[in-house]
Amino acid sequence: MYPNGVITDLVEIRRLGEKKRQENLRFRRHLKSHAFVERQFRRTAEEIEQLIDCRQCAECCRVTEVNLTERDIEKLARFLRVSTKQFLEGFTSLDTDGNIILRREEGSGCIFLHGKDCTVYDARPADCERFPHLVRGAGSIQSRLWRMPDRATYCPIVYNWLEAVKTLARFSR
Repeated sequence: MYPNGVITDLVEIRRLGEKKRQENLRFRRHLKSHAFVERQFRRTAEEIEQLIDCRQCAECCRVTEVNLTERDIEKLARFLRVSTKQFLEGFTSLDTDGNIILRREEGSGCIFLHGKDCTVYDARPADCERFPHLVRGAGSIQSRLWRMPDRATYCPIVYNWLEAVKTLARFSR
């Protein structure tokens, strides 16, 4: 299916993602100026997601900030059996723009990450549920592409998806 197979080693993903950052930025510009069949890109993302078990990686939980909606806050507070106020005080912080995010612990990431397990998985925020935002997410894949060069440095799904769709889009490397 994929000429070189999928790459899941996180050290290799970081190295290759950084090495190909400029290429990925060029590819993003290429897609914005060319017509493509989004269905093919979605199908490729679905296939790659089937090959890689996110719950064995959890790198996104260590690296990214999770924006919370009011609905996320209410759902998590109910799940944890605390009031909304207690949840906000104990489990959230503000990002540099003043948005409410899940609190993070230095070196380990999300406050709810233990090893590679999410302790609130059944009530996880919508942002987490849709990650890496290839198959699920608001808008078209093309509208979400601006984040993909960064995500390709830590997410095996995004890295492998970008490599596969470059071929589909006949992108000149």
